[in-house]
Amino acid sequence: MSVRDVAMGTLVDGRYRIKTRIGSGGMADVYCATDEQLGRDVALKLLHRRFAEDEEFVERFRREASSAASLQHPHVVGVFDRGEWDGTSYIAMEHLEGHTLKQIILDEAPLDPVRAIDLAVQILRAARFAHRRGVIHRDLKPHNVIVDGEDRAKVTDFGIARAGASDMTQTGSIMGTAQYLSPEQAQGHAVDERSDLYSIGVVLYEMLTARIPFDGESAVTIALKQVSEPPVPPRRLNPAIPPPLEAIVLQAMEKDPARRFADADEFIAALERVRAQLTAGAIPMGQPTAAFNALPPAAPVVADVYAASMPPEPLPPDDDRHGHRWWAWLLLAILVIAGLGLAAYAITRPDKALVPDVVGRQVSAAQDAISNQGFRVHVSRAHSPRVPVDHVISQNPPGGAKLEKGSVVTLVSSTGPATKAVPPVEGQGRHEAEKLLTDAGFKVKQRTESSDSVGKDHVISVSPSPGTLAEIGSTVQLVVSSGPAQVSVPRVVGATLDSATATLQGAGLSVTSTQKASDQPTGTVLSQSVAPDSKVAKGTVVALVVAKQADVKVPNVIGMDEGAAVNAIVAAGLTPQTVTADVQKLGQNGKVVTQKPGGGRAKKGSTVVLTVGRFNPQLNPDPGATTTPTNPSTTTTPTTTTTTPASGGTGSG
Repeated sequence: MSVRDVAMGTLVDGRYRIKTRIGSGGMADVYCATDEQLGRDVALKLLHRRFAEDEEFVERFRREASSAASLQHPHVVGVFDRGEWDGTSYIAMEHLEGHTLKQIILDEAPLDPVRAIDLAVQILRAARFAHRRGVIHRDLKPHNVIVDGEDRAKVTDFGIARAGASDMTQTGSIMGTAQYLSPEQAQGHAVDERSDLYSIGVVLYEMLTARIPFDGESAVTIALKQVSEPPVPPRRLNPAIPPPLEAIVLQAMEKDPARRFADADEFIAALERVRAQLTAGAIPMGQPTAAFNALPPAAPVVADVYAASMPPEPLPPDDDRHGHRWWAWLLLAILVIAGLGLAAYAITRPDKALVPDVVGRQVSAAQDAISNQGFRVHVSRAHSPRVPVDHVISQNPPGGAKLEKGSVVTLVSSTGPATKAVPPVEGQGRHEAEKLLTDAGFKVKQRTESSDSVGKDHVISVSPSPGTLAEIGSTVQLVVSSGPAQVSVPRVVGATLDSATATLQGAGLSVTSTQKASDQPTGTVLSQSVAPDSKVAKGTVVALVVAKQADVKVPNVIGMDEGAAVNAIVAAGLTPQTVTADVQKLGQNGKVVTQKPGGGRAKKGSTVVLTVGRFNPQLNPDPGATTTPTNPSTTTTPTTTTTTPASGGTGSG
């Protein structure tokens, strides 16, 4: 355990904002934090403060950061940053959604052989990448493999990875996890790539059988078994394992490194061959072969640790005078050694005591109760929806068991219900969003709200917000758009265009307009596309038809009598204005000789000027005239008359 938990919301090193605690290991606590510089979640690993003064642990912690930072690979958890904060060290790593392979094994093993092969190959690819760069992991185990929802595996925790030869500290303690250590690591000998391959073989064995090959009451006992005992053949524990796959597992776990696979590539190739045969149906599963049945039984488990250090069997003496009695001396030697061992055990046998039952108690009180009985305590953490945080879910051995003092009692402490990040569903359809959330383990509640920017039946917002860790099984609230807000359409017919536009826009509507010739004053709204008092979505477009002054055709009235011409102009919707001008032809008298405009179109009601001829005998006489002509150079100034005839009447000048 760490000295104290880091409070949620704490800003580490001015950059990483703590969101929630993920878990705790032997060296460090791990938190989910937000990198406020880059806006992403990271897994922040903080070295336990009690180790901060220990140069060996600090160096191991730094080595993890430098080893992993140099390994950028799809199956290796990325390391982004490391530093010092509040008297301890930290590493900022890639944050992954998923479970450890150990948890998957506990929940689902034995795994289907094809799935187990796929996971093992991914771990081997990570190991191969590290090996090619001179890095040996030295602590490969399912606890250090994260698997996401699509069965993609990533290896983490390069805390004791390095390119050196020994796993032993200066004090001689073994570094690594005993159940997965290679025999050479257990003995403190030099290690190489094949040591990691042995550990992966153990992981594959556990995936296929749901059991670790070697276990015991202490790390030393397990390490001795790794060195001296053969594993139980996997098919004895799970007959569904194909014989070729069993052979691969046992080769990877050979005691002699020279008899294992030469490297990760060879291991991968062997697994992929078996996978191809399995998927093609060439290898039946669950049927032990005759060759397998003919194998000799596995060697018995060695019960006495002293047997591991027993000297080799002596050779018979050369002197024939002893005949075949050498075996009697050998038997006597064995009996003497066994007797001495039993005597030593009887003398040094530790006292035993009852293990107290601490299930349901607070972890700190439980640790005190167990320590007071002379036992050592190991605490692991697990989710529980029923047991309060930092209370004991279970213990091993159980309460009431009799155990040697100094033995380890393992407690599982509750971290509360399992949590998961809320998926990002904003902007998605309501049904799709609900499915994503329920698939993630959440309950869903919905309410509707109008929105001008989010389409109908799409998600406006989520509570808790996307990315937030929430308890699995808790309720996530969706706010779903019902579309834009509904507004009432005002009546604007008869108003001016400016006034109508202001009224409609004030009601939250958009406006377009077109013009139409009309007798109404210019700019008057003649009609609107949406009926008054209708309920429509905010922002709906209302189209207006607006009056404009009409254009009419100007008739050609030249040559017409003045009265008829005036009537024609009036009938066309125009205003006639007449002027007179002297003419020298008698036939032009009283007739329109010119007009302005002379044709085309003009605004309704506009003026058309008509020039009406007045015969002047003083001008050059018309050859047909009876009047004596006067001086042709004489002219008369024309007079102007504006004629407004009565209905059906004829105007005169």
